[in-house]
Amino acid sequence: MLEALRSLLWGWPVLGLLVAAGVYFSCSTGFLQLRRPGRWLGAAWRQPPGEGKISSFQALTAALAGSIGTGNIVGVAAAITVGGPGALFWMWVSGLLGMGTVFAENVLAARHREAAGMLGAIRQGCRRWGRPLAALYAGGCVLSSLAMGNMAQTQAAAAALSSLGVPAGGTALALGLLAFFVARGGLARGVKITERLVPCMTLLFLGASLGVLWVFRENLPRAAASIFQGAFCPQAGAGGAAGALLAMGTGISRGVFTNEAGLGSAAFAYQEVEGRTPVELGYMGMFQVFVDTLLLCTVTGLCILCCRSPLLEGAQLTLYAFSAAWGPVGGGAVSLCTALFAVATLVAWSCYGREGLFYLTRGRGGTVYAVGAGVAAALGCLLPLETVLQLGDAMNGLLALPNLTALFLARREVRRTLQEEERREHRRGTRQGARELFIKF
Repeated sequence: MLEALRSLLWGWPVLGLLVAAGVYFSCSTGFLQLRRPGRWLGAAWRQPPGEGKISSFQALTAALAGSIGTGNIVGVAAAITVGGPGALFWMWVSGLLGMGTVFAENVLAARHREAAGMLGAIRQGCRRWGRPLAALYAGGCVLSSLAMGNMAQTQAAAAALSSLGVPAGGTALALGLLAFFVARGGLARGVKITERLVPCMTLLFLGASLGVLWVFRENLPRAAASIFQGAFCPQAGAGGAAGALLAMGTGISRGVFTNEAGLGSAAFAYQEVEGRTPVELGYMGMFQVFVDTLLLCTVTGLCILCCRSPLLEGAQLTLYAFSAAWGPVGGGAVSLCTALFAVATLVAWSCYGREGLFYLTRGRGGTVYAVGAGVAAALGCLLPLETVLQLGDAMNGLLALPNLTALFLARREVRRTLQEEERREHRRGTRQGARELFIKF
């Protein structure tokens, strides 16, 4: 039943639309992610004065928390298990194109703040179908927050903490209470956690991963070569074509699972930010996808491929890689990082789901949602991983379909907004140059 629902809502047609959106917005912006890397890198670190109740740094950490989850560890390992090393290449493609999609989502959400996140853009941009599509999106957001944002994360956290001697029942209770606490307070409470947690856990994981790659540095060329070989499966015949399609489908699916490009969820994190133009918020979305997929997923995949065990699969591959490099300390480090990534995503998605419910109920039902989030987080610790992933993929489809509809209908607005911003930047640069020339003479 779940597999049929997953195939319907998250099959090749939806993945094709996600890729098409990434291709279109990358091309229509002149491949902004490659053309102006200084802009989206700089936007992530520049903190303008006079921001709103939530600073842009806090919003960025919340957006990163929502996307940097167990998919960066468990999802990458699962993708390599199913699709082979080539799946990592297609995760890169998904991430690169996803930068264009997330840019468009953040721009539209910032221009339509009548409702939280992409809800305003969907309602205003989809003409007469706007209201029902926005309601569908809000419902999908609630369900996805309980499935992918809560249950999938806590399941992985429970498995990781059990290797450190923490019983699943204790993990279920703690994470259930955390989800309830955050969902009751909303984004203003959640960012107080993410602004401290996200930088620490990211640096910890990067440091540990680079340590593994240093230990197995002699295997890096072979690992890199296997990614490109597996991506296109040069073997002749139908088997090679089937392998390439499997690697492509798995990589794109897992890539979206980690960076959430095409789901519009990251836009919720920036709804309270002031002092930023829509284009600057779009740049911040690009940085988010870069860190999530092109940086963290890459180092995870390379760690696995540098010392891959043919007898293991899934998350055990990642655990094996770190343990092979650093012994019990490495295994403990990856287990701790998995748990921290799960907690970060749990915090962010508890806030996103709350906004979806508030849209449907006009601000009511906060306590009911908080209870539901707590129960889902606890149940996730006890359910099989495959069941949770199937449910999470299906719920992602409910987000993707109305979101992609709004993106394609408002595609000219995104391009026009970027062109206006670039013209303003050009005029400012011209005036500044003239001022400097006048002072010089």
